Amino acid sequence: MPPKPLDPSSSPRALLGAELRVARDRAGLSQAELGEPLFVSGSFIGQLEAGTRRMHLDIASRIDEILTTGGFFARNCEAAAKSKYPDHFAAAAEAEAMATGIREYAPLIIPGLLQTEAYARAVFRAYQPTAPTPVIDDLVTNRLARAALLNDPTTPLLWCVFGEAVLRCEVGGPAVMAEALDHIATLIRDHRIIVQVIPFSMGAHAAMGGSLQLLSFEDAPTLAYVQGNGTGQLFDDPSTVSRHFLTYDLLTASALPPAQSLALIESAVEGYKRDAGA
Repeated sequence: MPPKPLDPSSSPRALLGAELRVARDRAGLSQAELGEPLFVSGSFIGQLEAGTRRMHLDIASRIDEILTTGGFFARNCEAAAKSKYPDHFAAAAEAEAMATGIREYAPLIIPGLLQTEAYARAVFRAYQPTAPTPVIDDLVTNRLARAALLNDPTTPLLWCVFGEAVLRCEVGGPAVMAEALDHIATLIRDHRIIVQVIPFSMGAHAAMGGSLQLLSFEDAPTLAYVQGNGTGQLFDDPSTVSRHFLTYDLLTASALPPAQSLALIESAVEGYKRDAGA
């Protein structure tokens, strides 16, 4: 009996990956053996099976040929590719939701997982000053929905390194900043996240060029996501990921310890509250 079509509302990439694992096992192939005729690594096949990688149509069509699955994977590619996020970020956002560990460097703005509604709205409005309000509303809703993964008290581990500019750039005004940074301070005090701040006085450091996110998984290789203005690239090559891990290690070495970082954040909160007249 052929596998039943995927329901786009219930983690279609994870379901597609599970079906791939069943079909590969049925064919008696290892991940590396399936990857060889596709000109991809065994770890890439593992990422498809774990749902941390998106399956593209050309790969899906070749998988159908190799595993004789009657076009199942090609037919369901469209469902698995649907995303509420921009194309450059969709793969990273979907992988983020399955990660057991997230390490993130943010040079200028608060990472999306930690943004408050008012802060996110100010950011999106700055990006798209002429967008209709419903468009901004949808962007804010999707961003806040990502933060639901922090509802679990222990997983994923979220460790962020901020540039001091994250605290000093007055996004949305003093009241918005006070609320946003107080939210982060609360998560730190509740031992839900780890945050370190690289002060301006540190000068040059290992990631002057942009943001970085490292995603670790229980049963799949680590991914690195590097983002610029309206662009982003997800890396799975072990040597590239290792190099980005070294960058992150250097950032944590340059940053203030967590306790001093929290004190700096709390000081910024008090300053913004005074400026807002609170």
